[in-house]
Amino acid sequence: MTLPTITDTFPLAGRPVRRMGYGAMQLAGPGVFGPPKDRKEAIAVLREAVASGVNHIDTSDFYGPHVTNQLIREALHPYPGDLVIVTKVGALRGSDGAWLPALEPEDIERGVHDNLRHLGLDVLEVVNMRMMGDVHVPAEGSLEKQVTALAELQRRGLVRHIGLSNVTATQIAQARRIAEIVCVQNHYNLVHRADDTLIDDLAQKDIAYVPFFPLGGFTPIQSSALSDIARTLGATPMQVALAWLLHRSPNLLLIPGTSSLGHLRENLQASQLSLTDEVCAQLDRIGGVSGKA
Repeated sequence: MTLPTITDTFPLAGRPVRRMGYGAMQLAGPGVFGPPKDRKEAIAVLREAVASGVNHIDTSDFYGPHVTNQLIREALHPYPGDLVIVTKVGALRGSDGAWLPALEPEDIERGVHDNLRHLGLDVLEVVNMRMMGDVHVPAEGSLEKQVTALAELQRRGLVRHIGLSNVTATQIAQARRIAEIVCVQNHYNLVHRADDTLIDDLAQKDIAYVPFFPLGGFTPIQSSALSDIARTLGATPMQVALAWLLHRSPNLLLIPGTSSLGHLRENLQASQLSLTDEVCAQLDRIGGVSGKA
């Protein structure tokens, strides 16, 4: 079977966005803190992504902090009319680079204004409410206060659409009673598949699911199995992992990140990669391969 190309789309915020997007997090320095190693290349990566057809960029003002948004503005402003920039609030960075929760209504409003200022926008198209929990695993708990604060900013015209990040199905249901939710961004990949049922439920509701860490959490054995399959396809492990995600469900929007032009081109080529039913079955089985196998 043939996977979608970069021209295939899914609705996000009422607009068709291409399913292969770009995540700007890695444009900042080590640990997503401080300036980029190569500012000129970072600018070039953003411009080539958009020139290649990407019209969905994921960012946040706490990346850097401020760094990725400033780079996006320098590279792309004034923005193309079809470009959807999705940002997020819910954290701050300490002077040592620590990730600190920023979940009070005043924190959320400050975060929205920081994103507006550094992106050079009057309104943010989509803002994800990033719940802290563990880095990769959401923790149950009410998010009524946070989503209500974002909904108020939406009412004031500063935010058009609301999304969620690092959340559970229960939290999504709670949020949808407060405001329309257009996307969910959680950790999901070939081997981290706790959200399988959630993805299918969201697809039925036409809500986009945005997986992060496409290679995160692999054991050495799982990584080796993926590399073996990639080798037979003449592709990289990352390309195969991204292609599998595109195949998984039509509501998945990918945001692979990189600060390298070469890696950007490789990632975008994943949308052209064809997988047979046999290869898909082999990839599905990788999730069951443990470090004890």
